Amino acid sequence: MIENREKEIVYIDMDNVVVDFVTGIEKLPSELLAQFPEIDGKRKGIDDAPGIFSLMDPYPDSIDAVIALTQSTKLDVYLLSTAPWNNPSAWSDKLKWVHDKFDTGIRDEKHPERENHLYKRLILSHNKHRNAGAYLIDDRLANGARDFKGKHIHFGEADPLELRDGEFPTWLSVLQFFCTKGLLEATVVEEFARKHKKLGE
Repeated sequence: MIENREKEIVYIDMDNVVVDFVTGIEKLPSELLAQFPEIDGKRKGIDDAPGIFSLMDPYPDSIDAVIALTQSTKLDVYLLSTAPWNNPSAWSDKLKWVHDKFDTGIRDEKHPERENHLYKRLILSHNKHRNAGAYLIDDRLANGARDFKGKHIHFGEADPLELRDGEFPTWLSVLQFFCTKGLLEATVVEEFARKHKKLGE
């Protein structure tokens, strides 16, 4: 008898996990960038720059990794991101970014979920801990990530300021984790590693 197991809910942060935030800063017009002077290596309030979230490139390997997770029959995947309260364009830009980057190229009016790997799977919230789920992939502890009730997969290289130990420095390490949990097939992880030439990691 086959066990009828419910899917495990996985939330994925966007900025510096799926989206490379720095690339948005680099593409801002100089006159707009000048409104956010650099102080101690940081541009305070830069995430309030209109349109910045529409300019960002994908974080390395993120698109294929997220698609791999969405195609698992054992995972229920959502993006869970925070949009700056004082930057209305950020809210729409994040949605447009998901439309653009996860578009399948399929057009099916009867089954619109086939058109995008993350169709209606974007949640914008300043209180991530209010979302019930098994896993949260997030590079920070802010906006409720610290208090998330499930497993926080603290994404990125080790960073003492962020209390990040570096256990999950790359997307490959994240996929390998889900594989060890029996939630992602080994062949999927191997294919991802070959495509991104990370077999030695």
